[in-house]
Amino acid sequence: MRAWYLLLLLALSASAHAHRFAPSLLQLTESGADRVAVTWKTPIQQVSDIPMEPELPDSCSVQEQSPWIREGTGRLRQSIYRCTGGLVGQSIGVSGLGPNQSSVMLNLSLADGIGHQAVLTADDPEFLVPEEPDPWQVVGRYSVLGAEHIWAGLDHLLFVLGLLLLVGGGRRLVFTITAFTVGHSVTLAMVTLGVFDYPVAFIEFLIALSIFVLALELTREQGQSRLWRQPWWLAGGFGLLHGMGFAGALADTGLPQGNLPLALLFFNVGIELGQLAFIAILLLAAALFRRVVQQPSPAWVQLPVFILGALSAMWCIERGLRVLA
Repeated sequence: MRAWYLLLLLALSASAHAHRFAPSLLQLTESGADRVAVTWKTPIQQVSDIPMEPELPDSCSVQEQSPWIREGTGRLRQSIYRCTGGLVGQSIGVSGLGPNQSSVMLNLSLADGIGHQAVLTADDPEFLVPEEPDPWQVVGRYSVLGAEHIWAGLDHLLFVLGLLLLVGGGRRLVFTITAFTVGHSVTLAMVTLGVFDYPVAFIEFLIALSIFVLALELTREQGQSRLWRQPWWLAGGFGLLHGMGFAGALADTGLPQGNLPLALLFFNVGIELGQLAFIAILLLAAALFRRVVQQPSPAWVQLPVFILGALSAMWCIERGLRVLA
């Protein structure tokens, strides 16, 4: 009984942290006469009392500024700055990233039509506007953004854990993870490119439901269902849902139009690298556990399945109520 209380407390605490990664957006559009339009969008919920604020060069002075506007789970403010001499060669940053454990997507359009994109983090909170755009910067920063998203999305990681528990290692794991990758890559690209739209709250509910279905499947005897014998269909189908969830990380910030294919590709590459790193850690932990505990009790073996079921059931209720609201 005490184990169930402990599991319930774990579910309550972790439910608040599922999918909390929400990067802010700082968009600057430069026009003639040293005029710069600035859009600053940031989540309403933050983890620190220290605010995150854009930091423009000293040569910039605010001319106009709108009040805060609520937009979804974030708030938005638009401003007009006069930046004497322009932005090329100047630094643009955001303060408060470290205390808020957050990142910022920076989109910059210069007056000559050149665009720059960057991801600002606590370790790298400033961007120096170069003379020429650097595609390698897009590659590196969007890869980091993708890896950050998969590691901060507890629901996505638990689904990967469930797939690993279902198929074990070897060829079945390769086929299953490949199907999941193909599934979420397709919808990530289609949603980001605007091929179709989707109800965010409903998809988040279905993602939680996919983990719950996987947990139920893990309670059955192996070999007793088609999903166990051919798990790649389950992984690929639910991967389509998770791809929409991945696209949500970019929906509020957008992708650079000038480097759209490159940024999208390496955001997905970052997701895959983060996913493979998580699988490697799980396999290593399982190997160490088997060496330390020669004959684990059935309760230890079933504990991950109970965690998957408890958390996913709580998320289904929480997100289902959000859909009905």
